[in-house]
Amino acid sequence: MSSEKREASRSRKAACVLCGRADVDPDICGYLCANRGVHAHEFCLKFAMGIDDQGPVTTGIVQHPLSDVRRVVRAAKNKKCFVCGDCGATIRCAKSYCRRKFHLPCATDGECVTEFFGSCRSFCGKHRPQQTSEAAPAQGTNCTICLEPVGDRLSYHT
Repeated sequence: MSSEKREASRSRKAACVLCGRADVDPDICGYLCANRGVHAHEFCLKFAMGIDDQGPVTTGIVQHPLSDVRRVVRAAKNKKCFVCGDCGATIRCAKSYCRRKFHLPCATDGECVTEFFGSCRSFCGKHRPQQTSEAAPAQGTNCTICLEPVGDRLSYHT
């Protein structure tokens, strides 16, 4: 291998085997962990279909059997993300009859809801849980938490 190729190889960031991305918000996907050259985000592992939750990922080492991770990656190889259209989608909508799959970083763009508590479920935009609301917010209403305007209609983004 030439020195140029070696340098390019070293400068490339490792990507998650589940979502295929290296640079994502750790608040969405968790931190990128590695085990024997296999890289995966903490939350991509937690939400991937078919990976049994073995507890939290700690000290930067993937705590799931590598055989499970590799099996899920192989199974998702031809599964298209309904948001971005790329293959490798490992997260399925929690509604049993829904066949939509997506990558965790694509969830926001697809207006999906991902529950990072309890049984840690994900829902596509069509089947996401919704809060009941009696009326749309009045024009000029600001959020009491972030103080940003909430808009004058119901929305996924507010």
